[in-house]
Amino acid sequence: MRFFSRKLIKPQDLNAHGTLFGGSVLAWVDEEAAIYVICQLGKSNIATKFMSEIDFVSSAKLGDIIEIGMETVNFGKSSITVKCEVRHKFTKETIIRIDKIVFVHLDEEGRPTPHNINKPVN
Repeated sequence: MRFFSRKLIKPQDLNAHGTLFGGSVLAWVDEEAAIYVICQLGKSNIATKFMSEIDFVSSAKLGDIIEIGMETVNFGKSSITVKCEVRHKFTKETIIRIDKIVFVHLDEEGRPTPHNINKPVN
């Protein structure tokens, strides 16, 4: 797993309990996963197709720094599957884990189309 992105937990990222809001972290994961996949395929015309169960293991609080890691799981004909872990930067404690995020490569009309990649570009 490679960790590329870090986030500082700010007041607007908190829920009513004063801990990291799940919606915030999922938006960050979706964006980071898309960037990761674009870099793997060398192509930007992709869409998120599927996200498996999201395991909320722990949380973060105001001022914590988290990091988002991605790893390629599989290359399909028109898809790529990655997994993700979000963890505390310093303690390395897992915050969330997602085993499968599937992206699909699209043509100009938004239909799945082969990406012709079977190993990471970058």
